Amino acid sequence: MALGYRPRHPLHQLRDEMDRLLTGFFGPAAEGIMPAFRNQPAVNVWERDDVVMVEMEVPGVKSDQLDLSVAGAELSVRIERPDTVEEGTAYHRRERPVGPLTRVIHLPVEVDSNRVEAQLRDGVLTITLPKAESAKARKINVVGA
Repeated sequence: MALGYRPRHPLHQLRDEMDRLLTGFFGPAAEGIMPAFRNQPAVNVWERDDVVMVEMEVPGVKSDQLDLSVAGAELSVRIERPDTVEEGTAYHRRERPVGPLTRVIHLPVEVDSNRVEAQLRDGVLTITLPKAESAKARKINVVGA
């Protein structure tokens, strides 16, 4: 029986090596260094004909803890997660971020900030950003001689 070997993606290998290096160099305290990158909410950005769509994972966040702003082709999402430490609690591991967090997302085109819509459902923030008129493709008629 042959066992199949499936190589890991090079970026996963690099991350594992960085984790190993930092943990070996700094000791267990290094666990607080690499997870900082993981504390950024996961984001998907895609484009349709007239809109740019952004989905962001924000589990446990309520709509009043979110502040969104758009300027040109840049979306800023500010999240304020309250610290819910109960008296007498001793954390052994704490990877879920608390306090303010700002994520700036560079959009592929300029958007019309007056028509942006956002919806929060089941821990996923969905933002619909209509493209600015200047960013929309337009048909150009060619006249013949």
